[in-house]
Amino acid sequence: MRLAALGSTVQRAASPAYSSSRSASALRRRVLAAVLVAVSLILITGYFRESEDGPLHGVQGAAASVLHPFQVAAERVARPFQDVYGWAAGFVHAKSENQKLRAQLQLLEAQASQNATAARENVDLRAALKYQSGAAFPRGYDSQGAAVISSGLSEFQQELVISAGRNDGIRVNDPVTDSAGHLVGTVSKTTKVSARVTLLTDSSFAVSGYDVGSGTYGLVRHGQGSGESLIYDLVSKDKVVRRGDLIITAGRRSTDLPSLYPRGIPVGTVTSVNQSDIDIHQTIQVAPLADYSSLSSAWVLVPEGRPK
Repeated sequence: MRLAALGSTVQRAASPAYSSSRSASALRRRVLAAVLVAVSLILITGYFRESEDGPLHGVQGAAASVLHPFQVAAERVARPFQDVYGWAAGFVHAKSENQKLRAQLQLLEAQASQNATAARENVDLRAALKYQSGAAFPRGYDSQGAAVISSGLSEFQQELVISAGRNDGIRVNDPVTDSAGHLVGTVSKTTKVSARVTLLTDSSFAVSGYDVGSGTYGLVRHGQGSGESLIYDLVSKDKVVRRGDLIITAGRRSTDLPSLYPRGIPVGTVTSVNQSDIDIHQTIQVAPLADYSSLSSAWVLVPEGRPK
């Protein structure tokens, strides 16, 4: 066993001389940086002071000429990526703009539809007020307005459903007109809040009429075929009925041609008059005045004082 004697002297190896070399390297870097800064200042000062034909401008031009091919090559390499980026950005922007334009278009279409509906309702209300306050409105009647909520116009069925019913005083067989007072049809069925209206052009409908021009009575009913074809029937050949004559409701309750409607409701106008040797009555075609294809509201004639 080896024991170290107390107080013995041990010699250590001397440390490398790093500090002096590091100091010299740092000094050289500082001197080099100072020299470069000084040279840069001198060159910049000389560049701005000399003329455009000076040596420094020439060196700059030569350097630009040498570097130009590399610049062009770099631009050509980067251009496809720039184009792809530009196309992608443009596509995203166009898609966003398209969505905004679609939303704006839908809003404008909705506003236009609302404006058109409001304008049409305004026209209908003005016509209805004019009719109800005029001399042609039947005495002893009130009118109940309603919106057309559905329509069934086909070869075999001509009817409407309106938004008023028994709670509004409407009953079966009440006459129905448009806003201008033209005959539309009659109430054929009611609920508390709605009513079915059989149109004048339905094959089951008939109303006694009066020709204002000739002063003759007849029966307005659906003609042969489909659509809005009407005939003014039961008019003898000795009566002079002309094209363009106005046909109104007769408003009488005789045993021959009874009427459930007040007198004077416009029904239609005569479009043609024909006679045959074998028929005792004239063949008179009538066009209805009411436009069923664009009917958005209807007015039911209700007797005054009827309890609801």
